Amino acid sequence: MKTSKEALGRRVPSAVPEVSEHPRRTVNMVAGTIGHFVEWYDWYVYGLLAAVFSGQIFPSASPIASLIAALLTYALGFVVRPLSGIIISPLADRFGRRLILTLSISGMALGALIIGLTPSFATIGYAAPILFLVARILQGISAGSEAQSAIAFMVEHAPANRRGLFGSFSNMASGFATLAATGAAAMVTSAFTPADLAAWGWRIPFLAGGVLGVVGLILRARAEETREFEATALVDQKSAAARLWDLLREHPKALLQTAALSAPAVAYYTWATFLPTYAKLTTGRDLSSTLAGNVIGLALLVVIVPVCGALSDRLGRRKIFPIIGAIGMVVLFYPLLLLLNQPGFGVYVLVSASGWVVLGIWQSIYPTIQAELFPAAVRVSGIGFAHQIVIAVFGGTAPLIAAEFVSAGHPEYVAIYMIAVVALCLIVYFTLPETGSRTGRATVALADPEVIEGEHLVSSTSSTTDQTKGSR
Repeated sequence: MKTSKEALGRRVPSAVPEVSEHPRRTVNMVAGTIGHFVEWYDWYVYGLLAAVFSGQIFPSASPIASLIAALLTYALGFVVRPLSGIIISPLADRFGRRLILTLSISGMALGALIIGLTPSFATIGYAAPILFLVARILQGISAGSEAQSAIAFMVEHAPANRRGLFGSFSNMASGFATLAATGAAAMVTSAFTPADLAAWGWRIPFLAGGVLGVVGLILRARAEETREFEATALVDQKSAAARLWDLLREHPKALLQTAALSAPAVAYYTWATFLPTYAKLTTGRDLSSTLAGNVIGLALLVVIVPVCGALSDRLGRRKIFPIIGAIGMVVLFYPLLLLLNQPGFGVYVLVSASGWVVLGIWQSIYPTIQAELFPAAVRVSGIGFAHQIVIAVFGGTAPLIAAEFVSAGHPEYVAIYMIAVVALCLIVYFTLPETGSRTGRATVALADPEVIEGEHLVSSTSSTTDQTKGSR
């Protein structure tokens, strides 16, 4: 669809076709990375502290029943995520990545504040779990529009020969968020007596997340839109519904591949939010020590992710990272969980760190591959549609299913379940194209004619304007 001259004129100043270093690229990367950090800090801290506050908000006859109620509420946020991903993602392709990112962080921060300030069930009765449900729905809507918008935002702002590195920043940020959330949970569980922790100490990490959300909101409001989006917007002004239809009709294979790249989140969420609880329930380990052990493992993750991202810009994406990461998960998860039966803090650190290493190899590259599978006009829609449905099905239910396996007396099923999901994904990985390129191409996707056409329109209009000024 061709735009009017007026619309073209409004967009010309910001839609520049060159791929040279953008003067505000650092600001944009910081805004995307810190905002993503805040989003996932708020998300993970709930799962980590569910065992602490479940008795206060979801009282029941047994601790397991209260925990399952809290985890069901946690899972509700994941149920909302695919609806948000399907509905809101096309809006990011239509109106811009920055707008959706700004709105998403606002909703996540508000949800964290609601959770942190909600009185206990003993004080306000059923209003307490209802407020938690509202907060989780709000966070689910926010998270459902966050990941894919942030991936597109950071990869599109990246130099052509560093997209693997810049794309890895989204998962590096989520790794830092998991690390920070785990550290916050470890600090409050060790700093307070059990009575004080259950009464009010658990609220501190949520309130801190709400404050951090305001910081992220300010940074994102100052960021710039990506040039690739603006170039596409010049020639493609389809409605959000039309974009979704184009996505389903023209990119079914890419949707399947994107879903498979995201599905090992079942292992990520188990390791991030349930492994400390799993160790506590199955071996009687102290929760504060298991959280501290997770911090050590997560420190490895946040180093591995950007290193592998940078290596993919030299070695390619498909052949090494998603395939090797998936094989590592399939081979290691069962023996690692068996190893937890051995006593000692060092054993727990070894289990946690080993899992985070293979998860980091997988995590480092899949955002960039997902972005490179779709043209800019449907990039956020494509990633969001597949990623959020998969996360809802496998990620959100992972701690709940793991808790059910443990309560049924079959903790080994946790590993078997994760291995089965990852093994299916591994089969799909062998169908992935090699999207990495050292040629310095101008578009994120291997071929994106709408971006090229939009840049040509900008270039032609700029040349005409310069000639007109010169003739005067």
